[in-house]
Amino acid sequence: MQLVRVTKSIKEYKQIKKLYRQAFPIEERAPFWLLMKKAKPSTADFLALYDNENWVGIVYVIKDEELAYIFYLAIKPEERGKRYGGKAIDMLRDYYRGCKMFLALEALDQTADNYEQRVKRHSFYEKCGLLDMPYKIKEASVIYDIMGVGGIVEPEEYGRMMEKYLGSFFKRLVDVRILKDS
Repeated sequence: MQLVRVTKSIKEYKQIKKLYRQAFPIEERAPFWLLMKKAKPSTADFLALYDNENWVGIVYVIKDEELAYIFYLAIKPEERGKRYGGKAIDMLRDYYRGCKMFLALEALDQTADNYEQRVKRHSFYEKCGLLDMPYKIKEASVIYDIMGVGGIVEPEEYGRMMEKYLGSFFKRLVDVRILKDS
């Protein structure tokens, strides 16, 4: 698999936007234009995933020198079940070697309508070697569980990275922080 930086000139740009909108609920989506604007080598990587010439998905990683936060990972529906998600996680572990790599995922809430889907997603990430962390992430109105590798992501580290990524203007608009798991 290969990783290619997403730009407006990439052949699959419109399909990438469509996959992003289909894969994530509206309350979990940042505006696409903002993702593109903030995707800079020093703060975030917006990458298309390819198997040879075949585009199979996307990943968006917010990063700093010590952290790599898989903000979004989506595989095209017709490519799911072909181990691309696991291969992508393996590639990202290598790509961000030396960083604490983590992601946020829907909490394992037994009362949720999609509880079975949440359990499957959690199990998938466990099989990829990610471990549960003792915190939760709050982004806007949604609270997520955290899984990762390379060490525990502390609230201060996450706060610094998100401040650098968002900038002071957007940081004031969006409540993003790590909460102690209760």
